[in-house]
Amino acid sequence: MRRKDREMSAEFGLSVIDKAQFGVLSLVNMENEVYSLPLSIARDGDRLYFHSATAGLKTELLEDGKKVTVVFVSDVRVPDLLDEQTLDQIVQEGQDLGTLGSKVFTTEYASAIVSGRVTRLRDDQEKLDGLRIISEKFVPAKMAYFEAAASASLDITDVYQIEIESVTAKRKKFDQQGQEMKFQRME
Repeated sequence: MRRKDREMSAEFGLSVIDKAQFGVLSLVNMENEVYSLPLSIARDGDRLYFHSATAGLKTELLEDGKKVTVVFVSDVRVPDLLDEQTLDQIVQEGQDLGTLGSKVFTTEYASAIVSGRVTRLRDDQEKLDGLRIISEKFVPAKMAYFEAAASASLDITDVYQIEIESVTAKRKKFDQQGQEMKFQRME
């Protein structure tokens, strides 16, 4: 990682995965080109779960044991660190805005990159367990209806698991005083 000052722990990366609304899975296709797709992914321990239809390019590419990478991003926000009055004053005084660019034109974020191997779940109970993990993350208020819905669609749904082999995480965040929180600083 080039920006070691923004590197975060693997545990932080797992929390990014849990907060992220989607992850972008990337793998190599049959033409040896990178193929990426956004997915609703949920985590349970050191495993990620997502579902799919039982046919299509995605299912053709997701061979058991295939190496994949998944990128997650959460906590995206454009901070307002300098008000217009301060910026106007800086410009009027002829000060160099270049050094302030990283505080004016920037984005806060947290990100995690997972590497691992994918497996299609074949056992009906494993598929139901994976779907339950996904549903509990994305539609927790509707879990009373889970069994009926999952049972009705189990035959036309593939469920995949990614065994996490590595997690790297990175963050850009500013404190209340407008200073970037580097080297895993949390407060």
